[in-house]
Amino acid sequence: MKITAIRAYALNVTAQLDITDDIKTAGHQVCVVEIDTDEGITGHGLTAIGPAVPIKAAVLSVAAPELMGADPLLHEQIWDKLYWLLVPRGQSGVGMHAIAALDIALWDIKGKAFGQPIWRLLGGARNKCPVYATFGFGFYQAEELAEAATRWQAKGFDRLKMTVGNQALARRDEPRLLGDVILEDAKRVETVRMAAGPEVELFIDANCSLDLYHARQLCQMIEPFRIEFFEEPVTQNDVRQLSELRSQTTIRLACGQNEGQAYRFRDMMIAGAVDIIQPNVAITGGFTQCQKIAALANSFNISVDNGGAWPFFNQHLQAGLCNGGLVEYHYSSVEVCKQLYIGLPEPKQGWLKMTDTPGLGFELNKGALPHFEID
Repeated sequence: MKITAIRAYALNVTAQLDITDDIKTAGHQVCVVEIDTDEGITGHGLTAIGPAVPIKAAVLSVAAPELMGADPLLHEQIWDKLYWLLVPRGQSGVGMHAIAALDIALWDIKGKAFGQPIWRLLGGARNKCPVYATFGFGFYQAEELAEAATRWQAKGFDRLKMTVGNQALARRDEPRLLGDVILEDAKRVETVRMAAGPEVELFIDANCSLDLYHARQLCQMIEPFRIEFFEEPVTQNDVRQLSELRSQTTIRLACGQNEGQAYRFRDMMIAGAVDIIQPNVAITGGFTQCQKIAALANSFNISVDNGGAWPFFNQHLQAGLCNGGLVEYHYSSVEVCKQLYIGLPEPKQGWLKMTDTPGLGFELNKGALPHFEID
């Protein structure tokens, strides 16, 4: 089998969030990749959170010319080649995003070629995954958070995640002080806990928007509300600061969704900086690298969960590996996927059941892509 064509699409997709009475919108830039083969099999992949136009350029201008004629089943060989083409000095960012999208497409091809879903090729540890709903975005008012939480519960979700921090460090020159942000966050967390009740598992995510001092203060304020994990509490996933914070709170710390290189996870684990790692196949180099990161976590007896959205890709990693865990059913990213793909699975009572459909198990809605292209 040989690669005969590679296509990439830079897209900007707006999601309609109607879980509350006041409908909200959220935009996502994504880059979608397709790889054709001489045996008529086409695979597709996706990356997000990075800038879609430069990622598309990296795929088409740098990677694609070097992959023509390659055997798509040799994912280790191709991943190594892409590394030296796109990130030869261990960079993250655009290059790793491009590798992630291409690698996912290669695994989709592999699954279709062997007639197996990716989760089985990765090991087939379980045929369903527990999910948590990321619903509590910063643009919701406190009373809307309460409304949204109870409505997600009614949809069968007993694991809920909300954001905190509200881009505090990026807004540090505004009149409002960082201390005001975390006071408000503490009240918002309490509001959700009171609305959802004591049995719901509640997670929070600062998206790397706090410094160590204020992350520690927030932890102290919300420890009574039984937080299951605090994701990306400090800026840049600073390993030293994460380690210090972890020694000072009873709340488990999680991070990794935006990391590009495996050594970053190694350093976190050696430093005792995290309780849970969250490699994301759409960002952290695809399935090829994420399974290695998960194996490293297994040797440290550290949990692996999906952070950073895009559940329909990440469910394969979490179901395939023995130490796989939660899948993030990120509300706005799910609504984006519904506009781009056909045949997506639906969670039932907080679980995503895996299918035996080969590859990723769902396909691109090719007719929809032109409506979202941005270049």
